[in-house]
Amino acid sequence: MSAYFARRFLLILPTFLGVTMMVFAVTRFVPGGPVERAISQAQTMSSEAGGNTDRVGQAALSDEQIQQLKEYYGLDKPILISYFLWLKKVLVLNLGTSTRYNEPVWDLIKTRFPVSIFYGLITMLLTYVICVPLGIMKAIKHKTVIDTATSVFVFIGYAIPNYVVGIMMLVVFASYFEIFPMGGFTGDDYSDLSFFGKVGDLLYHAALPLSAYMAGSFAVMTFLMKNSLMDNLAADYVRTAIAKGRDFKGAVLHHAMRNSLIPIATHFGNNISLILMGSFLIETIFNINGFGLLGFESVVERDYPVVMGILVISSLLFLIGNILSDICVAVVDPRVQFK
Repeated sequence: MSAYFARRFLLILPTFLGVTMMVFAVTRFVPGGPVERAISQAQTMSSEAGGNTDRVGQAALSDEQIQQLKEYYGLDKPILISYFLWLKKVLVLNLGTSTRYNEPVWDLIKTRFPVSIFYGLITMLLTYVICVPLGIMKAIKHKTVIDTATSVFVFIGYAIPNYVVGIMMLVVFASYFEIFPMGGFTGDDYSDLSFFGKVGDLLYHAALPLSAYMAGSFAVMTFLMKNSLMDNLAADYVRTAIAKGRDFKGAVLHHAMRNSLIPIATHFGNNISLILMGSFLIETIFNINGFGLLGFESVVERDYPVVMGILVISSLLFLIGNILSDICVAVVDPRVQFK
């Protein structure tokens, strides 16, 4: 098994190179890059100053100035050379400078870490803590009133997109009843609060966004656990254990439960990458400056250094998360032997 995981770790490098090289090439061919934006801004400023629009557009930036811009943004070299120059900087933890904010990419990303980790970890923790026991209860109480009632609630949450859930809760609980704040990560007086006051302020502002975050994954994890447990409860080895005198509760906890956690374990590693990325729609609705919003704004504004910086982190998390999924499966199911 150790040889298998060693090979998986070695495959991270070529996979990472392939993903980043492909996206890097796309950023060079997509129109509207930093040079085009600089030319457009110069034309707009010149047009507002007055004069013939056609002549202003031609004379806004000279060829020499355009060449200097290409050299500044590293667009004057072939794609492969530019890519390996960028990769060389990444190896020394230099993700470049944002073309929009004119700040180091790592500084921009670093400021979003507390927000993204806070919402990502709590969302994942609540999802597993609530969905796994709920799925177990639904499997044991299948076709009862409890199962039907919870299914209606879960399906409604699954049918409505999480950003729509966020808007509805914002309108009802923040605007109409004024129970929760309209948005933001913390309150204006956060720095003046005590430790427990800061914790309470964080939870107060996070109540609605966390509910919206969980709306989609809640149903998936619940029914995944329920269906997996029901399949194992109908298996021969569970019936055999009960026939030999094992009580139903013991058969569930000591026999069916561990095998039912295998599908849950396969999704655990993949959820790691979602911790940082979040949802730009929810972050936009609740005015949360997280990774999702930063990535969306970077794509819209053609801020390619930030796009590539986020890609580096998200792709590495996804690749490592896949390996963690295999490790979780091996821990839950001792029959699995990776070779």
